[in-house]
Amino acid sequence: MNNNRSLTKYRGDHCLNCEHPLDISDKFCPNCGQLNSTKKLSFNDFFKEFFAGLFAYDSRIRRTLSTLLFHPGKISKEYIRGKRDYYANPFRFYLSASIIFFIIWSFTSNFEGINAENQVPIEELSEEDTQKLREGIGQIPAVGGQINIDSIITEKRAASKKTYKEYHISQLELDSLTFFNSFPKQFDLYTRFNKETKIITPGIALDSLNHSQSFFNGWVFEKATDWNFFESNPQIFVSYFISKLPFIIFFYLPVFALFIWLLYSWQSFNYMEHLIFAFHVQTSFFVITGIALLLDAIFVTDAFVGFSLLLFLFYLYKALRRFYGQGRFLTFVKFILLNGIFLILALIAAAISLIASFAIF
Repeated sequence: MNNNRSLTKYRGDHCLNCEHPLDISDKFCPNCGQLNSTKKLSFNDFFKEFFAGLFAYDSRIRRTLSTLLFHPGKISKEYIRGKRDYYANPFRFYLSASIIFFIIWSFTSNFEGINAENQVPIEELSEEDTQKLREGIGQIPAVGGQINIDSIITEKRAASKKTYKEYHISQLELDSLTFFNSFPKQFDLYTRFNKETKIITPGIALDSLNHSQSFFNGWVFEKATDWNFFESNPQIFVSYFISKLPFIIFFYLPVFALFIWLLYSWQSFNYMEHLIFAFHVQTSFFVITGIALLLDAIFVTDAFVGFSLLLFLFYLYKALRRFYGQGRFLTFVKFILLNGIFLILALIAAAISLIASFAIF
């Protein structure tokens, strides 16, 4: 901070930030903490204030990272006891860490391999490829005798010869069915129509199929064309979905914190304190795994990520024990329960998020 700006001659009778009344003896506003100064901001003042704020935040980041990584559970305990200016805000810090983590993941993970452009549909396999596939499946003891490749290929070839017209269903028939019966038929018809005709405009497509020009029909056709596009270019949807994950997890953690609160309901912690703990733990996962991803990329191996997952499980156990202060056995039991709950909730959240992401793409 520029000392000249704090001189008495520059002090005013009210705060320029919050309009709180001030006395000439007030160096800072007691309401918002801003410097009491009416001096016009110079280039030098601006840069000094900028770097002062930057270094102050940088110090908080270093303290937060150090405590978060090397003292599991300590940062949550100190934060809820009032040491809030000493550490970075857990919610903002989570968002920063998660965005950086998913950027690292997107750069170190190869999604190009899941493209469908070089994949051959089973009905288009040559006789030589079919024989290789038959021999390969026959070598799998568990399923070798249960899969008849020839019948599968025959069925797929027969199905591939059908046109969308054979799957056509009129608007009147769709209206007579329940949503759960009509939607799969309608979606299947639209995907087949789009594949065969290459028409992507809903209005033209619905006219061709003699379906009403309703908003819902148009939306279903758009989703059908998206489905065909993603089927050929799945890495695009994967990249799109990954970009949304920091925010999906941000809204998922409050639900998980509710289960932590129920599991520790007899203790004196309130819901928000459990939520802060959940955000700190999730942030530590991103930091630990993000470092492991970088090390894997540098040394061209997968060992570091595998080790980081084991390390995080140990970290979580230690964090639970320190934060909630229970014995080893009780902490271990709740550690197992919370991991099971987390997995179930994560699967439900992932399914909902995938459907929602596809619906709004």
